[in-house]
Amino acid sequence: QVQLVESGGGLVQAGGSLRLSCAASGRAVSLYSMGWFRQAPGKEREFVAAISWSGGGTYYADSVKGRFTISRDNTKNTVYLQMNSAKPEDTAVYYCAADLRTIPSPSPRNYDFWGQGTQVTVSS
Repeated sequence: QVQLVESGGGLVQAGGSLRLSCAASGRAVSLYSMGWFRQAPGKEREFVAAISWSGGGTYYADSVKGRFTISRDNTKNTVYLQMNSAKPEDTAVYYCAADLRTIPSPSPRNYDFWGQGTQVTVSS
């Protein structure tokens, strides 16, 4: 079992920055690929970014490419999502998730464990 706890959400003005963290605990968490997803009211959960277990591979949705950066520190079992140049359309609940696949997937169906989510609100 893997437990994931997100933090760092909050209110930010458009153009501002926010850093989300996801603390992982459980067996062999450093071997999991990790992803960030988000879900806005009335919308489906969508892929934001993912990172391989080693940190050597990172993947982004087109909507956040160049603005968001995913990273991980396996010594702390923590994954980060640095959000820069935030836009009102980034407003959503952000979830981190863990996947045993070597190459992380953009599909939420492929993730085995999920955190409870953290709210991000970007004001215009």
